[in-house]
Amino acid sequence: MRRFLRFLAHRLYTTWSTFWFVLPFVVTYPAQLVLRRRPTWHPYLHSINRGWSKFAIRMWGMPVDVVQKNPLPAGTTCLYVANHSSYIDIPLLFKAVPGFLNIVGKSSLAEVPLWGPIFGSTYITVNRDSAVSRGRAMVQARKSLEAGRSVVIFPEGKISPTPGQQMLPFKDGAFQLAIATGVPVVPISMPLNHRFMPDVAGTLRVRYSPLRIVLHEPIQTKNLTAADVPALKEQAFRIIASEFRPDAAGIPEASTLRAPKPTPAPEPVSASAARVESPEPSRSSS
Repeated sequence: MRRFLRFLAHRLYTTWSTFWFVLPFVVTYPAQLVLRRRPTWHPYLHSINRGWSKFAIRMWGMPVDVVQKNPLPAGTTCLYVANHSSYIDIPLLFKAVPGFLNIVGKSSLAEVPLWGPIFGSTYITVNRDSAVSRGRAMVQARKSLEAGRSVVIFPEGKISPTPGQQMLPFKDGAFQLAIATGVPVVPISMPLNHRFMPDVAGTLRVRYSPLRIVLHEPIQTKNLTAADVPALKEQAFRIIASEFRPDAAGIPEASTLRAPKPTPAPEPVSASAARVESPEPSRSSS
């Protein structure tokens, strides 16, 4: 009975979360179709996306802890670098990061029915398996920064297989871009997103979980050169990882009505099979 109630609760919460995520998009879809047509209207479209994100997160009923350490003056253009761990990363960034924000997302987002073309025309998409696409995305990001529009990049390139525990190695592109344009780098930690909506192939898994996003102190890049990229990348990596919590590591298990299969006990090993000859110690010359 307890397993059934837990299964039912998970399914109901998944349905509730999906409904409140889709509803704002459906309601605002006609306005988004109009606003995507002209770049000068994109700030208003981003405001809709921010409002949509805030509304959905509020309706999910989760406590969200937003921490800004030494925030930059309003209107300062900067490059945000964040860990990537969940489908909820972008909505949480839209909620917490101020201003008319640009974001680099995978090209498959632009292929999502209805919403995809709107995302693709308003933000930057990249096929990470294509060097040409990666180069084009960096050019677009640089133009965005030079125009005064801050950019978010996930320097891991994709969602880590061990979210909240270990990030993938950071790629150089974001840090080369920050140094080339002279904008500050702001590391962002999202240590709990994978507990709410993890990246699980073939299924949507939603679990009630508090969220936390930390916008760390900016790292200035003026007077840095290409030779400083490794150190800048390592500094940002350490800052983001500093917010990870060992107790929150790992992806929540799927809800199921079936009891997990017991793990078979290992077969006993005979003494003769377990005997291992130790190598003869080497004789050192004196």
